Amino acid sequence: MQIFLDIATEAALAAGAVLQGYLGKLEDAVTEKGRPGDLVTAADKASEVVILDILRRHFPEHSILAEESGKLGNQDNEYLWAIDPLDGTTNYAHQYPFFAVSIGLLINGVPQVGVIYDPFHDELYRAATGLGATRNRRPIKVSETAELSKSLLVSGFAYDRRETSDNNYAEFCHLTHLTQGVRRSGSASLDLAHVACGRLDGYWERGLSPWDITAGIILLQEAGGKVTAYDRTPLKIESGRILATNGHIHDQLSQELQQVPPLSAWG
Repeated sequence: MQIFLDIATEAALAAGAVLQGYLGKLEDAVTEKGRPGDLVTAADKASEVVILDILRRHFPEHSILAEESGKLGNQDNEYLWAIDPLDGTTNYAHQYPFFAVSIGLLINGVPQVGVIYDPFHDELYRAATGLGATRNRRPIKVSETAELSKSLLVSGFAYDRRETSDNNYAEFCHLTHLTQGVRRSGSASLDLAHVACGRLDGYWERGLSPWDITAGIILLQEAGGKVTAYDRTPLKIESGRILATNGHIHDQLSQELQQVPPLSAWG
């Protein structure tokens, strides 16, 4: 586990340096991948190349699932790296300082290693099963907030939110009324990292991919948090839906998510 963690850290830091180098210099090198708002930049691609090079050099037999390159290697291998070379591309394209590199390792389908690097703020989050969770090499843990009414939550909106009613606009409104606030950052990996270190108390979202959340799941769990499906059943990463909290407000948040009034009721 320590070896996996160290190599993932090497890759995340190298990719973060690439992102810093491109920041503010993209000019016209930003395109949409098919859906409005689903952006890709030259920085995404360059960052992924660096990550893939490092992982392949150390673990040539492992399989990979990368946001820009898709499935690589032997997908039947028990080791699967889930990579987001730039989580928060829209933020990055606008030079809004909330983006990260996310590298997670699933072993037999279970998140076991995770590294999330926020290069703008130089914050490095690391975790592996049994090794705890850290930010810049110092241990972190979830908050102690025990009441939903006193919590600060975070969420996000899927790229297909314009085309489908299966979005979380209603949940966002509902929970804004029940808590001290709901934030929308635009980076799922950092949302999970900030719950893990106690800055936020809970997070939910739909429309996610494995590369968005694999690293953050193990980070949060090692920091003492809880991760499930909306209804508190075991999380299926491929479902694209996640409920992640400090554990103390988990049941309360789950209950509210399951009884949200339809969006039409909000006027």
